[in-house]
Amino acid sequence: MKHDVDGNLLKGKILGLMFYEPSTRTSGSFAAAMQRLGGGVITMNKESSSVQKGESLEDSVRMMCSYCDAVVLRHPQFGSAELASQVAAKPLINAGDGTGEHPTQALLDVFTIREEIGTVNGLVVTMVGDLKHGRTVHSLARLLTRYKVQLIYVSPPSLSMPQDVMDYVKEAGLSQEVYPSLEEAIPVTDVLYMTRIQQERFSSAEEYDKMKGCYILTPKLLTLAKSRMIIMHPLPRVNEISVEVDGDQRAVYFRQAEYGMYLRMALLASVLDKA
Repeated sequence: MKHDVDGNLLKGKILGLMFYEPSTRTSGSFAAAMQRLGGGVITMNKESSSVQKGESLEDSVRMMCSYCDAVVLRHPQFGSAELASQVAAKPLINAGDGTGEHPTQALLDVFTIREEIGTVNGLVVTMVGDLKHGRTVHSLARLLTRYKVQLIYVSPPSLSMPQDVMDYVKEAGLSQEVYPSLEEAIPVTDVLYMTRIQQERFSSAEEYDKMKGCYILTPKLLTLAKSRMIIMHPLPRVNEISVEVDGDQRAVYFRQAEYGMYLRMALLASVLDKA
């Protein structure tokens, strides 16, 4: 898909973007993916739509499905994608449902690992930061159960990986461990997956202030890492990765974001080519 693209594959198709939360990479990459395949894009956001007049999610989805061939939905409510799918007359893609899941991010994350390392099997994947609210790590942990990997979790106790995700991983037979510090986890890690502490998920600024900056990846910390470890991040970052790390050959997070466009091109082609 990266090197051999039919620019007319989805000519005449329309993709609807419904984003009730801010987005740069997911919304931008879906729009770019659709346009690179020859299709069109229409957008609906919370601020300028009839959501301001009280229109329900279900009714908005019904309307967008009447205009589009597929809909991409991001919404702050956990389970919103499942709710929307019950009324959607067209394919609906979950672009993030609150603190629940982010399936296409997990797909692009695995794609990134394969592109950068060559395989997924046999690796130690360490997830760091706000694992409680981080929908990206929830989806990635579930997807990685299809491979032979070891998972390590590093987070404050109050922001640990949800028990239902850990139970899912356990039932799949994967090894998973909780490490108390980034310093202890880095030396055994092949894929370091950093995440931000999500300010918007906290009930007060005081609670957020207690947690922000608890894990910061610096060049000094990277002296403990394997020479072929890769550093990933779903972005945006706040301060959890020092900008001094950007020049390290192991930092792949900006390429990771670009891979997202190619992955979503493949996904849209699969969903819409014969629709």
